[in-house]
Amino acid sequence: MFPKPRADLVPNTADFERFPLVKPTGFREYDARWLFPQEINLMGLNAVGLGMAALFDERGVKKRIVVGHDYRWYSASVKQALMTGLLAGGFEVHDIGLALSPMAYFAQFELDVEGVAMVTASHNDNGWTGIKMGLSRPLTFGPDEMSRLKEIVLAGAFKPQGGGKYIFVPDLAERYTKAMTNRPKLKRRLKVVAACGNGTASAFAPQILEAVGCEVVPLDATLDHSFPRYNPNPEDMKMLHAIAEAVVKHKADVGLGFDGDGDRCGVVDNEGHEIFADTVGVMLARDIAALHKNAVFVADVKSTGLFMTDPVLQSLGAKALYWKTGHSYMKRYTFEQKALAGFEKSGHFFFQPPLGRGYDDGIVAALAVCDMLDRAEGKTIADLRRALPKTYQSPTMSPHCDDEKKYGIVEKVVADYEGIAKNGGTVAGQKIRDLVTVNGVRVTLEDGTWGLVRASSNKPELVIVVESPVSEENKIAMFRDIEARLAKFPEVGEYNQKI
Repeated sequence: MFPKPRADLVPNTADFERFPLVKPTGFREYDARWLFPQEINLMGLNAVGLGMAALFDERGVKKRIVVGHDYRWYSASVKQALMTGLLAGGFEVHDIGLALSPMAYFAQFELDVEGVAMVTASHNDNGWTGIKMGLSRPLTFGPDEMSRLKEIVLAGAFKPQGGGKYIFVPDLAERYTKAMTNRPKLKRRLKVVAACGNGTASAFAPQILEAVGCEVVPLDATLDHSFPRYNPNPEDMKMLHAIAEAVVKHKADVGLGFDGDGDRCGVVDNEGHEIFADTVGVMLARDIAALHKNAVFVADVKSTGLFMTDPVLQSLGAKALYWKTGHSYMKRYTFEQKALAGFEKSGHFFFQPPLGRGYDDGIVAALAVCDMLDRAEGKTIADLRRALPKTYQSPTMSPHCDDEKKYGIVEKVVADYEGIAKNGGTVAGQKIRDLVTVNGVRVTLEDGTWGLVRASSNKPELVIVVESPVSEENKIAMFRDIEARLAKFPEVGEYNQKI
């Protein structure tokens, strides 16, 4: 009988080597993230694999699964432990080796396999590990599957079944690269900075961009799991500033930055201006809507209001829907709404057929940006950016807040703003025009200025974004209101960055 997982084990003890450690907070809304080995040990990963087998059995899904790992010094070990549990649970495991998350999603289609378990901590700091999971392509687990998996694993409600089968897939990277490059070459010779933050995309993104006709300037594109300059996170201003410097230095047409597991893409224009991913989404939506009549798009609640108000999108008959932040939420909602594309402010883009297969792939997004420029004859990406209505945006700001406390604090902030709206009060000198509470609270004021407060789904943090279509001052006033409300809670700690 495999031991029931525990949450009280400490490294460098006998019990740590005898029993599975699984901290419950690692099961998040749509994927799993733990500090390794403080919050999960190798036996704990065995338990997760066995738990996945029990979940697949419950859902009546054939136990065939793609497994890959990102480029961190411990990821291969984490994957091996997870696979041990999967095999013991009776899975046919297709091991694709070192991979980007979208390569694992691609492999589900390429190998005709139902499930996926990608070992990655994405853009999190070293020391974190995690798993992105799915049982129905192109979707990944949402709260329903994650909460049930958590119940199964923590209760030890699984048992080894035997019958597992291991298949190593030696050429998945080559098959993915061939699929990405089996397309017409760009007509316009674009000089592109490909920034990988020394993460997994270093092994794939520059080569694919070069193969489609780009002149590639690699930046931090040597694999190094110590991440010597910064975490590979294209939402982080450190990485964006580095890309901007390289774009200006090399007189590049565009800078493209990829996160640690390659499912996100950040963009810097030819003048060295960082373009937030939601703004890139509006630019891509304009390009796509011109080719596809009455296109439907989905944007997450962190994203710019331009998806709704942009006159060009309106003139093209495009429709925009806002939904919960999170790659699984967005992927599923984009799929359910039969939208052509979904855009998330963090840089997860979801292109549905005929543009893609519905999952988030940073390289597919990068190619979409290149195609947009290819069609924009004589225009730079800075020209396309300037053609949008002016808004004043903040980066994503994240104060620390423990996983056990963050949701309760957000509930209190939501109730606070709901009370103000109900009683006709003001925020930053204005009345509230609209509240969206599908994911935290998005407060829109009379002049269109808005602010968002939500709990991060994959880190012990809150998430704050603000934007104003009117002025920098109104944007800052919105943030100051949110900042003051959060300051009342001693549980809310230091911000990663502020305006």
